Amino acid sequence: MSDRIVMRTGEALVAGGPAFTAAEPEVVIGELDGPFGTAFANLMGDQVQGHSRVLALMNTDMQVKPATLMVSKVTVKKTAYTNILMGTVQGAIANGVLDAVRNGTIPKEKANDLGIIVSVWLNPSIVTVEDLDHEALFNIHREATRRAIEKAMNNEPSIDYLLENQDKLVHKYYQKELDAKK
Repeated sequence: MSDRIVMRTGEALVAGGPAFTAAEPEVVIGELDGPFGTAFANLMGDQVQGHSRVLALMNTDMQVKPATLMVSKVTVKKTAYTNILMGTVQGAIANGVLDAVRNGTIPKEKANDLGIIVSVWLNPSIVTVEDLDHEALFNIHREATRRAIEKAMNNEPSIDYLLENQDKLVHKYYQKELDAKK
Protein backbone atom coordinates (compact mmCIF):
# COMPACT_ATOMS: atom_id res chain seq x y z
CA MET A 1 0.00 0.00 0.00
CA SER A 2 1.70 3.18 -1.15
CA ASP A 3 -1.34 5.43 -0.81
CA ARG A 4 -1.06 8.11 1.85
CA ILE A 5 -3.15 7.60 4.94
CA VAL A 6 -3.97 11.19 5.81
CA MET A 7 -6.20 10.30 8.75
CA ARG A 8 -8.41 7.38 9.72
CA THR A 9 -10.52 6.94 12.84
CA GLY A 10 -11.96 3.89 14.53
CA GLU A 11 -13.26 2.55 17.80
CA ALA A 12 -14.13 -0.77 19.36
CA LEU A 13 -15.74 -2.07 22.51
CA VAL A 14 -14.67 -5.37 24.01
CA ALA A 15 -16.42 -6.37 27.22
CA GLY A 16 -17.57 -9.56 28.86
CA GLY A 17 -14.45 -10.26 30.90
CA PRO A 18 -13.92 -9.93 34.63
CA ALA A 19 -15.30 -6.85 36.37
CA PHE A 20 -13.98 -3.50 35.14
CA THR A 21 -11.76 -4.96 32.39
CA ALA A 22 -13.79 -3.73 29.41
CA ALA A 23 -11.87 -1.78 26.78
CA GLU A 24 -13.19 0.94 24.49
CA PRO A 25 -10.29 2.48 22.60
CA GLU A 26 -10.73 5.18 20.02
CA VAL A 27 -7.92 5.49 17.49
CA VAL A 28 -6.71 8.06 15.02
CA ILE A 29 -4.15 6.92 12.44
CA GLY A 30 -2.22 9.05 10.00
CA GLU A 31 1.05 9.87 8.27
CA LEU A 32 3.66 11.43 10.56
CA ASP A 33 4.98 13.81 7.89
CA GLY A 34 1.80 15.89 7.62
CA PRO A 35 -0.90 17.49 9.76
CA PHE A 36 -1.42 14.28 11.72
CA GLY A 37 2.27 14.19 12.65
CA THR A 38 2.07 17.77 13.86
CA ALA A 39 -0.93 16.92 16.01
CA PHE A 40 0.88 13.82 17.32
CA ALA A 41 3.96 15.82 18.32
CA ASN A 42 1.89 18.61 19.89
CA LEU A 43 -0.13 16.11 21.89
CA MET A 44 3.04 14.38 23.09
CA GLY A 45 4.59 17.67 24.16
CA ASP A 46 1.47 19.14 25.76
CA GLN A 47 1.30 17.03 28.90
CA VAL A 48 -1.68 17.61 31.18
CA GLN A 49 -1.79 16.57 34.82
CA GLY A 50 -3.94 13.47 35.19
CA HIS A 51 -3.96 12.81 31.44
CA SER A 52 -0.37 11.92 30.63
CA ARG A 53 0.43 11.08 27.04
CA VAL A 54 2.88 8.20 26.70
CA LEU A 55 4.17 6.07 23.88
CA ALA A 56 2.94 2.50 23.81
CA LEU A 57 5.81 0.28 24.82
CA MET A 58 6.48 -3.43 24.53
CA ASN A 59 8.79 -3.18 27.51
CA THR A 60 10.09 -0.31 29.57
CA ASP A 61 12.29 0.87 26.69
CA MET A 62 10.91 -0.73 23.51
CA GLN A 63 8.57 1.53 21.56
CA VAL A 64 6.06 -0.15 19.28
CA LYS A 65 5.83 0.71 15.56
CA PRO A 66 3.90 2.46 14.19
CA ALA A 67 4.59 5.02 16.92
CA THR A 68 1.55 4.90 19.18
CA LEU A 69 0.57 7.55 21.67
CA MET A 70 -1.73 6.59 24.54
CA VAL A 71 -4.04 9.22 26.04
CA SER A 72 -6.19 8.37 29.05
CA LYS A 73 -9.90 9.27 28.87
CA VAL A 74 -10.00 9.06 32.67
CA THR A 75 -8.27 11.52 34.98
CA VAL A 76 -5.51 9.51 36.62
CA LYS A 77 -5.46 10.15 40.36
CA LYS A 78 -4.12 6.96 41.94
CA THR A 79 -0.76 5.24 41.66
CA ALA A 80 -2.48 1.85 41.51
CA TYR A 81 -4.45 3.01 38.45
CA THR A 82 -1.29 4.41 36.84
CA ASN A 83 0.53 1.12 37.36
CA ILE A 84 -2.25 -0.84 35.62
CA LEU A 85 -2.64 1.71 32.81
CA MET A 86 1.09 2.13 32.19
CA GLY A 87 1.78 -1.56 32.62
CA THR A 88 -0.75 -4.16 31.59
CA VAL A 89 -2.85 -1.88 29.37
CA GLN A 90 0.15 -0.16 27.77
CA GLY A 91 1.64 -3.53 26.87
CA ALA A 92 -1.72 -4.73 25.55
CA ILE A 93 -2.09 -1.71 23.29
CA ALA A 94 1.44 -2.17 21.94
CA ASN A 95 0.67 -5.80 21.16
CA GLY A 96 -2.66 -4.89 19.54
CA VAL A 97 -0.80 -2.51 17.23
CA LEU A 98 1.69 -5.22 16.27
CA ASP A 99 -1.18 -7.66 15.72
CA ALA A 100 -2.63 -5.20 13.21
CA VAL A 101 0.71 -5.05 11.40
CA ARG A 102 1.14 -8.82 11.52
CA ASN A 103 -2.32 -9.45 10.01
CA GLY A 104 -1.74 -6.87 7.26
CA THR A 105 -4.26 -4.29 8.46
CA ILE A 106 -1.40 -1.83 8.75
CA PRO A 107 1.07 -2.37 5.93
CA LYS A 108 4.48 -3.34 7.36
CA GLU A 109 6.20 -0.97 4.94
CA LYS A 110 4.26 1.93 6.54
CA ALA A 111 5.32 1.09 10.12
CA ASN A 112 7.81 3.99 10.28
CA ASP A 113 5.59 6.45 8.42
CA LEU A 114 2.39 6.20 10.43
CA GLY A 115 1.41 7.26 13.90
CA ILE A 116 -1.50 6.12 16.02
CA ILE A 117 -3.21 7.97 18.84
CA VAL A 118 -5.18 5.69 21.14
CA SER A 119 -7.65 7.28 23.50
CA VAL A 120 -7.77 4.72 26.32
CA TRP A 121 -10.69 4.03 28.60
CA LEU A 122 -9.87 2.01 31.69
CA ASN A 123 -12.57 1.89 34.33
CA PRO A 124 -11.34 3.76 37.45
CA SER A 125 -12.90 1.05 39.62
CA ILE A 126 -10.26 -1.39 38.34
CA VAL A 127 -8.21 -0.44 41.42
CA THR A 128 -10.86 -1.98 43.69
CA VAL A 129 -10.57 -5.45 42.15
CA GLU A 130 -8.87 -7.96 44.40
CA ASP A 131 -6.76 -10.49 42.54
CA LEU A 132 -7.13 -8.63 39.25
CA ASP A 133 -6.80 -10.98 36.29
CA HIS A 134 -4.06 -9.10 34.43
CA GLU A 135 -4.01 -11.70 31.66
CA ALA A 136 -7.72 -11.14 30.93
CA LEU A 137 -7.25 -7.36 31.12
CA PHE A 138 -4.28 -7.59 28.73
CA ASN A 139 -6.13 -9.79 26.24
CA ILE A 140 -9.24 -7.60 26.21
CA HIS A 141 -7.30 -4.37 25.61
CA ARG A 142 -5.11 -6.05 23.01
CA GLU A 143 -8.12 -7.31 21.08
CA ALA A 144 -9.97 -3.99 21.36
CA THR A 145 -6.93 -2.08 20.06
CA ARG A 146 -6.56 -4.41 17.08
CA ARG A 147 -10.27 -4.19 16.30
CA ALA A 148 -10.30 -0.38 16.52
CA ILE A 149 -7.33 -0.20 14.14
CA GLU A 150 -9.00 -2.62 11.73
CA LYS A 151 -12.18 -0.56 11.73
CA ALA A 152 -10.18 2.62 11.11
CA MET A 153 -8.13 1.17 8.28
CA ASN A 154 -11.20 -0.41 6.66
CA ASN A 155 -13.34 2.74 7.03
CA GLU A 156 -15.87 0.85 9.14
CA PRO A 157 -18.69 1.25 9.59
CA SER A 158 -19.40 2.38 6.06
CA ILE A 159 -21.70 5.30 5.45
CA ASP A 160 -24.05 2.95 3.59
CA TYR A 161 -24.31 0.67 6.63
CA LEU A 162 -24.97 3.64 8.91
CA LEU A 163 -27.67 5.06 6.64
CA GLU A 164 -29.35 1.67 6.20
CA ASN A 165 -29.33 0.95 9.94
CA GLN A 166 -29.73 4.41 11.46
CA ASP A 167 -33.16 3.68 12.95
CA LYS A 168 -32.02 0.29 14.30
CA LEU A 169 -28.89 1.54 16.05
CA VAL A 170 -29.74 2.87 19.50
CA HIS A 171 -27.05 3.93 21.94
CA LYS A 172 -26.91 1.43 24.81
CA TYR A 173 -27.08 4.04 27.57
CA TYR A 174 -29.85 6.00 25.87
CA GLN A 175 -31.86 2.78 25.60
CA LYS A 176 -31.15 2.05 29.27
CA GLU A 177 -32.65 5.41 30.24
CA LEU A 178 -35.68 4.84 28.00
CA ASP A 179 -36.23 1.41 29.55
CA ALA A 180 -35.91 2.83 33.07
CA LYS A 181 -38.82 5.23 32.43
CA LYS A 182 -41.20 2.43 31.43
